[in-house]
Amino acid sequence: MRQMVDGRLQKVDSAEQDSAASDASGMERRDVVKMLTAASLAVVGIGAPDIARAAEHAHTALQQGAPAYQPVFFTKAEWPVVRSLADLVIPKDAHSGSASDAGVPEFMDFIMNDFKSNQTWMRSGLKWLNAECSTRFKHEWTQCTVAQQREVLNDIAFPKKAKTSLKPGVDFFTRFRDMTSSGFWSSRIGVKDLGYVGNLIVPEWTGCPEPQLTKLGVSYKISMHVPGRKA
Repeated sequence: MRQMVDGRLQKVDSAEQDSAASDASGMERRDVVKMLTAASLAVVGIGAPDIARAAEHAHTALQQGAPAYQPVFFTKAEWPVVRSLADLVIPKDAHSGSASDAGVPEFMDFIMNDFKSNQTWMRSGLKWLNAECSTRFKHEWTQCTVAQQREVLNDIAFPKKAKTSLKPGVDFFTRFRDMTSSGFWSSRIGVKDLGYVGNLIVPEWTGCPEPQLTKLGVSYKISMHVPGRKA
């Protein structure tokens, strides 16, 4: 399931749909998407090592500059659709850049070219998106306003609420959002946004901070009393 929170389309685990729907408005903008980062793309045949390779490809592409990158799989007409759609899933905010800033479109281009079994649903989904926009607004995706684009996405972002006639769009957006999430949180920008600093040398171990100990309900104080034994 997806949520539109602060303009950001976010996925909510199906087991927590009802509670998440009521609580999402109070969450930080990226929190729900972060919850999905661990979600495997095995459903489309992509594992962690493949994601890492795609992320490195995207990073290298960004060093060349976005205008210089020539997609291998996506056509000239599809490329701006992919970029704008990814940025609606993860837009730029106060924390960091958007999906396109992180190289997510380049990440997807690598995946599509390397895992050709995914090409059909991606290309068909992009065509469906343009067709749906044309039906509703007499314009294809890139000619629509952001409000119109969000209207379409809101109708396909909630699988259990979506109309049966919109199932092709729902299935496409489900996969696209998952791939956007994986591409973003495996990027340099995404890793920085998560606050991950890697393994650091600790010159002196002073123990776990007291606030964290309190939160966990544990303490370094060891009781010397043995249950069942008189002092």
